[in-house]
Amino acid sequence: MSALFEEIDYRPTPIGPISLRRRRILSLDRDVYEILLGDEHLMSSLFTESEEALARIGIADLAGDKLDVVVGGLGLGYTAQEVLRHDRVGSLLVVEFLEAVIDWHADGLVPLTPALSADGRCRIVQGDFFAMAASEAGFDPGTPGRRFHAILIDIDHAPDMLLDDRSEGFYAEAGLTRLANHLHPGGVMGLWSNDLPDQRFTDRLTRVFGRARAETVTFNNPLQDNKPFTQTVYLARKEPE
Repeated sequence: MSALFEEIDYRPTPIGPISLRRRRILSLDRDVYEILLGDEHLMSSLFTESEEALARIGIADLAGDKLDVVVGGLGLGYTAQEVLRHDRVGSLLVVEFLEAVIDWHADGLVPLTPALSADGRCRIVQGDFFAMAASEAGFDPGTPGRRFHAILIDIDHAPDMLLDDRSEGFYAEAGLTRLANHLHPGGVMGLWSNDLPDQRFTDRLTRVFGRARAETVTFNNPLQDNKPFTQTVYLARKEPE
């Protein structure tokens, strides 16, 4: 049996101290991996349904093959892993701000099997997703101005609950319009939110992209007598030319 608790790594970062830890949940007979920013929980391997749904729903909204996808935010890697399950995906670019998180994946410290690096379609780059979204160069340092079929974002807790001030302005119409410039016509933006759907944000997405909707993802928490929790995936499609 593994130790009941292990802090695998702890580092200072520009937005606060970040840590990767593992806890043994005896009632479930399993290890759970968690990422914390200070005392704030960012990600747990116990609850991955909505992160995976972000990728699954986003890819399902697209037609064709050789899809080029961006994932904003690496975390424990479940959104990226779900993207790679789709044979129609030709390339995946994962943008992560924190070097520590990239190192955890490179060193095999997170529980993904197989590792993202085992798939030749996947490339992880360190960068500020929000600054890249606002720039003309975009997300691929090797190909400035490159467009993508899907941009899937799992960084902030919700459009009005931010991790830090880097994303201030991103969720306004002007910020979303700049993001849309990095999508092919007909391309999809997907956004994870810890909250229930906000009709005002869905309406804002519709004004920018042309079509938008919010899909809820409900799962049960085994640590709270299987109490149901509901999170949201927003989907917006750029108008075809």
